[in-house]
Amino acid sequence: MKLKIKSGDIVKVMAGDHKGEQGKVVEVFIDKNRAIVEGVNLISKHTKPSAQNPQGGIVKKEASIHISNLMLVENGETTKVKYRVEDGKKVRVSKKSDKVI
Repeated sequence: MKLKIKSGDIVKVMAGDHKGEQGKVVEVFIDKNRAIVEGVNLISKHTKPSAQNPQGGIVKKEASIHISNLMLVENGETTKVKYRVEDGKKVRVSKKSDKVI
């Protein structure tokens, strides 16, 4: 399945506990249809002491969000994405402005 959101995109959360928050996509999990967005959906993870973290404790970490709850942001407003073939290449295009993303 082809996802319309890629790593590095600015997205807005459209549904759920973090509705209205924006952030940059850090990682996309294609097989699970989920993405990790920077600064959104933070969870508290309890960690044991280790070599990297000798103190241990509680660490704030981003959890993944389902792709259906995210929408691409272009020029400050959300937009849907469509595909078009230009010069033999398949490119992502904004449905609102009809410009290549």
